[in-house]
Amino acid sequence: MTRPSAQRIAAPIAALAALTLLAGCTAGGSDDSTAEKPDKIVFWTPQTTPERLAAQEKVAAGFTEKTGIKVDVVPMAGADQDQALVTGAASGDVPDVILHASTQTGAWTSQGLLDTDAAAATVKSLGADTFNENAVKAVTIDDKISAVPSDGWTHVVAYRADLLEKAGVDVPSDVTELADAATTIKEKLGITGLAFGTQAGTASATEGIQSLFQSAGCELVTDGEVTIDSDACDDAAAQFLRLRDSSTAGDFDVTSARAAYMNGDAAMLLFSTHILDELAGLDPATPATCPECTATPTFLSDNTKFITVLDEDEPRQYGAILGYGIPTGAHAEAAQQYIEYVLGEGYEDTLAVATEGRIPLRNGTADDRTKFLDAWGGLGIGPAQEKTSAEIYGDDFVTGMAEGINAVYLWGMGTDDATLAGLVFTQGVLSNQIEQLYNGSSPEEVTDAMKKAVEEVQAGL
Repeated sequence: MTRPSAQRIAAPIAALAALTLLAGCTAGGSDDSTAEKPDKIVFWTPQTTPERLAAQEKVAAGFTEKTGIKVDVVPMAGADQDQALVTGAASGDVPDVILHASTQTGAWTSQGLLDTDAAAATVKSLGADTFNENAVKAVTIDDKISAVPSDGWTHVVAYRADLLEKAGVDVPSDVTELADAATTIKEKLGITGLAFGTQAGTASATEGIQSLFQSAGCELVTDGEVTIDSDACDDAAAQFLRLRDSSTAGDFDVTSARAAYMNGDAAMLLFSTHILDELAGLDPATPATCPECTATPTFLSDNTKFITVLDEDEPRQYGAILGYGIPTGAHAEAAQQYIEYVLGEGYEDTLAVATEGRIPLRNGTADDRTKFLDAWGGLGIGPAQEKTSAEIYGDDFVTGMAEGINAVYLWGMGTDDATLAGLVFTQGVLSNQIEQLYNGSSPEEVTDAMKKAVEEVQAGL
């Protein structure tokens, strides 16, 4: 579950399909101007808040000082990037670098909008084995790296260690144990076991379903065959219902789920890593409101621990993957220089733009394999960046987050099924079916309905 303000980034397939002919009309790599060293490059970023923009401009200034190439940092939400790139490709006026979601990488690559040779060369220069393996897989289209992984976030399960002890339950290590623990907590303590997005038809329920289903070993589609009705998915649906029924306050959306945990009314919370600063009282916009928090503002962070992977044998943590793309027709050499800078000398400052939501996808360097993952724990979190996650939650948490981000996973990523999986997610196909589960339909009946709904989307591709 993300913050309500987090941008959902998806590629509008219909709009991009119009570029089949336009891709050949861009200022492609054959244009001599792209081979010349430019005085300035243009960088589009979805990190658009004033403080994040200022931080990115500071990193860009460091690149300018080193290379003499100025950087025009343009704030642009992911949804706006899609249409702007369509328009720019048609006119031959494209940016040089775009920070974007992995879901966009596949769509843009299929239309010839990305200079995949430049991206692959950048990854090779930095060292492919220094990157998060799953992240590289997510941006690999038709066996070719099409963008350069940058950073991302994952879901975690935050839990009140004191309340789990009071209820006499062990820390769960898979989805079934999570449902067992949540049920016991509701029965023994009379509070919500796990707060997470369950309101049918909402984006938060879409995230909750994908997060828990894939952590339970359920695959949406395999080699073109929709498999959401498999035995693993049937069991995932059954556990999802048990987790949903562990609520004492009805169905949650992203805001109410977070509030339940912040109020002390839930023992566990499924949420993105954006929760880290809020639990520590570092975000004035979202204060901790539990009864004990008045006297001890750090009560929640003092008593919260995290499950960073579910099912350690085959972890699949739902999350987001951002990467740098170099559009066809961009100043490729300068763009590569810039990306190498922001993933090297300027990487820690880049991650610090929004530390709790920007976990490195480049783990380290050839000489120090965990350099950037280790550094992440020492970066300030929250708007004022007053404290680090290591200071608040300990070094073991930082190690756990390294395991979590290296297990980041999205249905269909790195396969021909990525487009279908992306559309199913953005259209809320599964969350539109989940209410049947709440109304008494069996898990098998619900996953059968999900399969039919997914196949309808597939037929339209």
